[in-house]
Amino acid sequence: MNSSQRIVVNTIAQYTRTIINVGLSLYATRLILLALGQTDFGIYSVVAGVVTMLSFMTNALISTTQRYLSFNHGKGDKTKVYQVFGNSVLLHLFIGLGLLVVLGALAYPVIYSVLHIEPTRLTAAMSVYIAAVVMLLLAFLTAPFRALFIARENIVYISVIDVIDGILRLLIAIFLTFITYDKLISYAVLMTGISVFNLLAFAIYALRHFEECHIPRWRELDKTYLRDLSSFAGWTIYSTGCILARTQGLAIILNRFFGSVINAAYGIAQQVTGAVQFVAQSVMNAMSPQIMKAEGAGERQRMLSLAESSSKYATLLMAIAAIPLVFEMPEVLRFWLKEVPDDAVMFCRFVLVASVCDQLTIGLGTANQAIGQIRNYSLVINTIKVLTLPAAWLGLYLGLPAVCTMWCYVGFELTCALARLVFLKMTAGLCISQFVKNVFGRSLVPIGIMTVACYACVRWMEFPYRFLLTIVICGVVGSIAIWFVGLTGYERNTFKNNILSKFFKK
Repeated sequence: MNSSQRIVVNTIAQYTRTIINVGLSLYATRLILLALGQTDFGIYSVVAGVVTMLSFMTNALISTTQRYLSFNHGKGDKTKVYQVFGNSVLLHLFIGLGLLVVLGALAYPVIYSVLHIEPTRLTAAMSVYIAAVVMLLLAFLTAPFRALFIARENIVYISVIDVIDGILRLLIAIFLTFITYDKLISYAVLMTGISVFNLLAFAIYALRHFEECHIPRWRELDKTYLRDLSSFAGWTIYSTGCILARTQGLAIILNRFFGSVINAAYGIAQQVTGAVQFVAQSVMNAMSPQIMKAEGAGERQRMLSLAESSSKYATLLMAIAAIPLVFEMPEVLRFWLKEVPDDAVMFCRFVLVASVCDQLTIGLGTANQAIGQIRNYSLVINTIKVLTLPAAWLGLYLGLPAVCTMWCYVGFELTCALARLVFLKMTAGLCISQFVKNVFGRSLVPIGIMTVACYACVRWMEFPYRFLLTIVICGVVGSIAIWFVGLTGYERNTFKNNILSKFFKK
């Protein structure tokens, strides 16, 4: 299977996974909200979110490990691949245990002083906090194995495990409606069990099928590799931390000004955008190893071309899922949740728009990782996202409504996306005009067509479950627009020759 076929197959696997998991997640969240109630659901969102805020470190370490594995795969150096994996496992273990100690010490002040929790639910909130800390440690231990699968471009197996994860979450949601013990505590414990399953599923398969995968011994520790991995991971953690600090920081700010009920609405918005973002992330997961390997092989222009393509594909796939949801959000949430928290529609719409803005240049972030210019990128680009917090706090302090936080969210997200262009121009020789033409030009026209189609559905049609037709129409119209406007002639021919021809032969 050549690189083009592998990218498409992996994207299809991730896309299929996403569609299945979105359906499972939406229904599971509905059951969980009904079982827990808005207060307990809000408690879980904000308490687990405080700890989960640190899970960005696992994503950063996955990116770091995958970058070095893919880069050295591109160079063809198997010895370095083996050493990088072993040292990455040890690095994950060190950081995970360190966080376990620190978060354990902070448990009491966070639950009893920082957050506003009803006195009768403090014990349950503490249980959620402890479960979240354990899940964080398990996520750290799983991260190097997951990174190895991405570097090996075995996205199909990742997709299968993620679907099983989604099924288990749905089963927990169903089970939650029948238990009589404290539902919030039960939910936290059962979610921890899923984290154990993920660790075993990735570790056992990787140990049996990948030659560089092994349980490292202490004598394998190499200061040079550990220093390089730690430095790269540190700045990647800062970058991802800025994103999560913005997301969870807004949750805390909203909690301080409006109480835990509004966290239910904000939590719903984050689940919606998280589910939809997996659509675009499927493209990045499929193309990221190729971007890293191209840079490792010294093919800078091919690397930038792949980054450009991934930005366009991610934007278009994100738009085709997000635009109909933006227009039909009130009906979708009523169908999904029955009892919709106040402000949930507003939060969902804004975070979806912000996500589309971010995808416009998302591939340039991966390109920057490939060339290794991580420190300056982190300081310049991702610090912009954190500026959302003081701006949002100031707006609420001055008495503005909650929607002002979302205007800040979208504004700074768009600013960050545009800033990537200038940075990659300076560090990698990116041609901004070419990028704007090939990505913005070929993305904005299909986005405009999909927007008009969805507006027409909402404006001139009114019947039960109309949102289903709106989604289908947007999908059909968007796919046609993407085929004829979004893709180049070369991309259409590549897809037909490498994918469609294979199906017809079979």
